[in-house]
Amino acid sequence: MTTQGLVGVILAGGRGARMEPFSARYPKPLLPIFDRPVIAHQIAQMTALGIRDVVVVVGHLGSAISETLGDGAALGVRLSYVEQGAPLGIAHALSKCEPHVDRPFLLTLGDIYFEGRAADGLAQMASARTQSGLAGVLAVKQELDENAIRRNFTVVLGERGLVRRVIEKPSPPETALKGCGVYLFEPSIFDAIRRTPRTTLRDEYELTDAIQIFIDDGRRVGIADVIDWDINLTVPRDLWLANRRALARSGRDSFVADGAELGDGAEVLRSIIGAGAQLAAGVRVVDSVVFPGALVERDALRALVTPDAQLEFAEAE
Repeated sequence: MTTQGLVGVILAGGRGARMEPFSARYPKPLLPIFDRPVIAHQIAQMTALGIRDVVVVVGHLGSAISETLGDGAALGVRLSYVEQGAPLGIAHALSKCEPHVDRPFLLTLGDIYFEGRAADGLAQMASARTQSGLAGVLAVKQELDENAIRRNFTVVLGERGLVRRVIEKPSPPETALKGCGVYLFEPSIFDAIRRTPRTTLRDEYELTDAIQIFIDDGRRVGIADVIDWDINLTVPRDLWLANRRALARSGRDSFVADGAELGDGAEVLRSIIGAGAQLAAGVRVVDSVVFPGALVERDALRALVTPDAQLEFAEAE
């Protein structure tokens, strides 16, 4: 499947107020999943498609993202950065890319952790676009959890399996087809974005509104059921769940990064220990994620531990 000519776009400008206390230090795209930031996982998905040029839209703590990723050479890509400015929604963030994108592009939201249904899952999106003459392809999955759909958007199909409607945060959901924050568009989407009105409720420019305008203009938009598992990193527990998933998928009981230091008698079970983290003598870390550079001085059970805080979760939450 050829994917030559695609550009990558990652929207990484959100503040993530509900991710506190972590959002004061970390932009959400730099939150660690297993052994690297979530944005690095997304870039790896892009490089697997043959994408070499990626535009990153930054905002809150954007300098931390550019300082961490640099020019992208270490990740096998050429990165360029665009400032969003005022945080006015996803469509507004994407609009900032128009001067830098003149070809079909794969778009991801920078706070989404996702796993493809197959190794070539995203390549199937590109294949669907070229083979079916589509102007857009939305990555979706059949979602049984209605709460997960309400946090995202749902897709209603019409004739020939094309998208007829997209509904932001539906209540109740009309279908179980949930959008997963991964999209493939022709540059003509920017015309629809320029005509997208600001919402009354959230005072933002919604990408789903732009997609609906795109469809109503007669553009053919399809779906690709290529996502096996995904989560929007909205609150701290989401980050903990994503790491548990990534650890289970790795087949390991635990992961201790190079440079981490474990004191005498320290015990690590079903946990991830980041680079440069330090565990005091005798502490137990169970079902937890220790951020790079964090110091663990007391037992951690179902916890996220950063250099600034230790947050634990009840199992039934």
